[in-house]
Amino acid sequence: MLKQRVITAVVLLAILLPALFWRSPVPFTVVVLVLIAAGAWEWGRLNGLGQGACLLAGGVCVVLCAASWYAGLVERPLAGLWSLAGALWVLAGAWLLRGGVPGWPKIPRPLRLAGGIVVLWLAWLAVAQARLMGVNFLLSVLVLVWVADIFAYFAGRTFGLKFTKRKLAPAISPGKSWEGVWGGMAGVLVLAVAWTLVDASVQPEVPSLYSRVAGRGWWLLPIAAVFLAAMSVVGDLAESLVKRSAGAKDSSGLLPGHGGVLDRVDALLPTLPLAMMLARLTS
Repeated sequence: MLKQRVITAVVLLAILLPALFWRSPVPFTVVVLVLIAAGAWEWGRLNGLGQGACLLAGGVCVVLCAASWYAGLVERPLAGLWSLAGALWVLAGAWLLRGGVPGWPKIPRPLRLAGGIVVLWLAWLAVAQARLMGVNFLLSVLVLVWVADIFAYFAGRTFGLKFTKRKLAPAISPGKSWEGVWGGMAGVLVLAVAWTLVDASVQPEVPSLYSRVAGRGWWLLPIAAVFLAAMSVVGDLAESLVKRSAGAKDSSGLLPGHGGVLDRVDALLPTLPLAMMLARLTS
């Protein structure tokens, strides 16, 4: 398993890193589009569709993203869209987690399928816009999610249930603790402050998300960082809820040793649109 994880990670990095740092944002945007299409295919499987219908779901997602790209949406600010997407993620995420695993099958399947494709489309559009803004900005969002996940893991392993007597969401993801969430938030706070200070010292051509927020007032930085860290947890739990309802351990086996695409990007699905919302509100 470890060997598979390492090989898969190396292959992904060999594809993603050159595309990310290419002078044009097009290669990275295309690579992400392929991953998002795979995520739509997985979404169909998790919602009980047959192979043909799952491929159709992936195709619909590709067409939606490509049409948005062709229409020039990637170059537009879309402040209203990002504010709407952010509000929906907060409200729908809270409602979904409140309903738990039993509540998911009660949602009509067409609505679940359409909602998933829209979420994936928004994530792709957010990535495309973030890469167009600059690598420093995009990395500041991606690394936030990775740091939140890493710090949450180690904080949960070290301090889990030592300060609280109940887990975060035992019916959805039994391994997660409140201590892990707090550890992830603490890691993100350190990251945000450090990245902002480095930006101030280096003066990059493209500021990070943290510098944009801090430019409106340093007091906003911890609020934004904790908010995004919390929403990354919502994305993680939402996908775990869907998998548990479907009786699946992973969203697929497309990434040997890592599960599926959705397993790797679940925390990014709410975080990316929300980061774009903050970027537009603070610009």
